[in-house]
Amino acid sequence: MKVQCLNSSSIKTRNLIKKTFAELINEKKQLDKITVTELVQKAKLTRSTFYTHYDNIYEVAHDYQLQTIELLCSQDLKLYSKEDIKDYFDNIIQCLKNNEKTYKLLLSADESLLFLEKLKKIASQKIYDALKTEYMDKYLELNISFFMNGILMEVIKYFRNESTYSLDELLLNMKKWFDKIFN
Repeated sequence: MKVQCLNSSSIKTRNLIKKTFAELINEKKQLDKITVTELVQKAKLTRSTFYTHYDNIYEVAHDYQLQTIELLCSQDLKLYSKEDIKDYFDNIIQCLKNNEKTYKLLLSADESLLFLEKLKKIASQKIYDALKTEYMDKYLELNISFFMNGILMEVIKYFRNESTYSLDELLLNMKKWFDKIFN
């Protein structure tokens, strides 16, 4: 990223660029179909303003993903027990609820799958680290993988309006599945 010192004006501009980017992702469904010209016109910015903050569209996408990962993983605490893991689920769902509109826009695009893989990897590692001493099973990693893939698919369905369940219902069922798999 080009701007190193972010003042309030720079932060507002970057947020406008990311918001407009998310809207375009929702319209186009593919990252490679979004142009800088289109983004600056829609955001009512000049090209030079865009290039002051980003080198290209892919950098905006990367910045957006990093920001989202920080939001979802801001609980940089260690998980030591199954209860810690359930609290972690509460925090993730609360973050998704607090930023629901943004995630609906972002997760409607196919490029979001790579981003979600990163999130899954982070969450899976946290769960593995918390369970590895308590849950002595050679299939621990496999069970975590099945569990996280199931959650990931349900979250994608929710944000693509393909689910009939609310985020609260997903959270409740996440905890139930977790107890069934890891007890």
